[in-house]
Amino acid sequence: MAGKWLKISVLIMAFAFILTGCSDESGGEAGTNSDQTEITLGFYSSGSADEKMNELIQKFEEEHPDIKVKTQNAPYQQFFQKLDTQIAGGTAPDVWLSDGVFVQKYAERGAAKDLTEWINEDLEKDEYYGLDFNKDSDGKYWGVPQGIQIGALFYNKDMFDQAGVEYPDESWTWEDLKEAGAKLTIDTDGMKADDASFKPDSVKQYGLTFFNITEGWMPVMKSYGGGVLGEDLRNSIIDSEENKEAINYIVDGMERGIFTDPSDLQAFQSPMSPFPSETAAMRIGIYARTLAANETGVNYDVTVLPKGPDGERFSPTIANSWVISESASDEKAKAAWEWVKYWVQEDEVQKEWAALGEAVPVKKSVANSELFLESGDKPANKQAFLDSFEHAGTLDVNAVWSEWVKKFGDNINRAFLNETSVEEALENADEEVQKVLDEFYENQ
Repeated sequence: MAGKWLKISVLIMAFAFILTGCSDESGGEAGTNSDQTEITLGFYSSGSADEKMNELIQKFEEEHPDIKVKTQNAPYQQFFQKLDTQIAGGTAPDVWLSDGVFVQKYAERGAAKDLTEWINEDLEKDEYYGLDFNKDSDGKYWGVPQGIQIGALFYNKDMFDQAGVEYPDESWTWEDLKEAGAKLTIDTDGMKADDASFKPDSVKQYGLTFFNITEGWMPVMKSYGGGVLGEDLRNSIIDSEENKEAINYIVDGMERGIFTDPSDLQAFQSPMSPFPSETAAMRIGIYARTLAANETGVNYDVTVLPKGPDGERFSPTIANSWVISESASDEKAKAAWEWVKYWVQEDEVQKEWAALGEAVPVKKSVANSELFLESGDKPANKQAFLDSFEHAGTLDVNAVWSEWVKKFGDNINRAFLNETSVEEALENADEEVQKVLDEFYENQ
């Protein structure tokens, strides 16, 4: 368990010292007094949101004069690299903001504190979105959501109007999306994907841009009845007829030039650029993608993601969460829990963070208020994100999520690029992902 972290090499420790120089650490103006408990709070930086985070920390300290907060923050990659090393060395922050896909990694490796008892005592669980996404198979809670990212279908209204295609709605299937996408895909000669002379290798406007696990293959596979891991999250279910049907659907869209493939995305500064740059008419996007779309002024809206062939719908969800360190003393852990409660229970805190537009508010009363739904910023149909919770699910997150995602991605990308068959890609991915799972869980 915790000993696994100690096996991380001395070289990584040395790297952490370098990273320390890149991170921002701040403490109180004049340290703590004897009546205060000082806690260290870690979070990954997100531009202008840092200022708001520090404002909220200051207000928390004013309302909790017995607690002093020292902060540690750094850009996303550096923050989590350093955090792994801090955990190995027993110097992790007392409470930190975790990407939702990493919470189970910390839990299963003994780095996170079990919050079940405190959550049961202090939180009305029905009042919050995403709380159960941090619950393991034994019913234990390992984190409390800080903000929710949930997937929806983004569409460019101007492109749809120009093509004479009706806007997508909740009745759409993935086949409806492809049919509409063909009318929205245009090559450099102005031909559409439905035209006989269309050139799929010379596309200037795509019907759908397709990117990675969350905003790419996972929602399609799940809505086709497939997925990557079984319910126990320790066994691969990749090599299935449902997944074969889903991946064949995607590959067909890519071969016809309607969907971007991994090679197409290399032409962009970021694989997330085609929709905000108006090179693609649609995208699968989490809530945070509204920021880039709003910055570029795209005339867009959103709706729920399409249904699979049997009517199933899947909305990928990431509950970025507060995690309390297992190595924190009882005194510091209790003080850290006060911060977590302050974050999720206080309407004013939720409203101030929601105003940044980075995530769906955790507290349902705030998410369903005019502040979120009628903020004035696009998209107009923010209700679609809340409706998507009816079909929400995690990304089969477990302790080795990053490792198996890479194995699956490497194999499936070869099918997307026609370097191998769909059948072979799924067979290889199934074998390699299972090996990753076995190597970790058989040693537990």
